[in-house]
Amino acid sequence: MLAPVALWLWCALGYAAVVVCRMFTMPDALPEFIVAIPARYASTRLPGKPLALLAGEPLVLHVARRALAAGAREVVVATDDERIGHALAGNGVQVVMTRADHASGSDRLAEVATRLGWADDALVVNLQGDEPLAPASGLRAVAHALAEDGAPMATLATPLDGVGELFDPNVVKLVRRADGHALYFSRAPVPWPRDAFARTREALPPGLPFLRHIGIYGYRAGFLRRFAQLAPTPLERSESLEQLRALEHGHAIAVRLAPEPFPAGVDTPQDLARVAQLLAGGAR
Repeated sequence: MLAPVALWLWCALGYAAVVVCRMFTMPDALPEFIVAIPARYASTRLPGKPLALLAGEPLVLHVARRALAAGAREVVVATDDERIGHALAGNGVQVVMTRADHASGSDRLAEVATRLGWADDALVVNLQGDEPLAPASGLRAVAHALAEDGAPMATLATPLDGVGELFDPNVVKLVRRADGHALYFSRAPVPWPRDAFARTREALPPGLPFLRHIGIYGYRAGFLRRFAQLAPTPLERSESLEQLRALEHGHAIAVRLAPEPFPAGVDTPQDLARVAQLLAGGAR
C-alpha cells in the first residue's frame, strides 16, 4: 500500500499529465458570441439587395444561415424594411426593425445592442448582409480574437493576391503593429516598399506583409454602443472607412489572419451571378 506522500505525488503527477494532454489535444473552447447582420434595403448598385434571389432564396437568408452555422448564441438581423423581416420568418433568427437613417452598419447594430440590452462584455460579430459565402470559421475567428485580446474591436485580414490588388482602391489594405493590432487601413497601396518599387511595380516584393482587409468586425457590446457616439473623423471621411473612426479616437483593433479563404460579397448584379454560379457548383 502506497504511503500518503507517495500516493499524493502519484495523483498530482497523474493530474498534471491529464492537464498537459488536454492542452495539446483539445481544441480551444468556442467563446459565446452573437452574430448581428445589418441589412439595409436600399443599395445604389443593387436596389433591394437583401431580397435579391440567390438559388431561389433571398440573399439575406443565405447570410443568416452562415451565421447559424458558426455556432452563435444568437443571430440577429437589423433592418429598416419589413419585407426583409418577412423573408426571414421561421428561419431561427431574430429580426429587429431599426431606424432608416443610420450612417453605417455599426451604427445600426449599436441601436440593436441598446434595444436588446446586451451586456457590455457580450461579444458581437458584425457580419455584413451581403456575405452569403462567409465561412463559419471566419466568424469564429473574430469571436476568438475578441475573447483572447484586450482590444474592444477585432477584424480579419488575408494576404494580398498580387500587385493588382495593392493598387486597386476598391481593395482595402491594412498594416499591423507587432502585437497584431491595426496601425492603419487604406484604399491606397500600403505599405510602400520605396526601393523595390523604384525598380519595378510589376510584383509584390518579398519580405513584407501585404494584407487585404476582410470587412467583418467584432466588438464588445459596450464599445459598439460607444463607437456609435464617437464623432466621425477626417480620415474616416476621406477614405470612407468607418473603422478609422475607432483608430483616430485611440481605440485598438485586433487583427487576425482569416483561417480560410473569405469569398467576396455581393455589391452588383454581376456579383450576384458570380455567387449563384459558385453555389450551383457546390460552394459551401
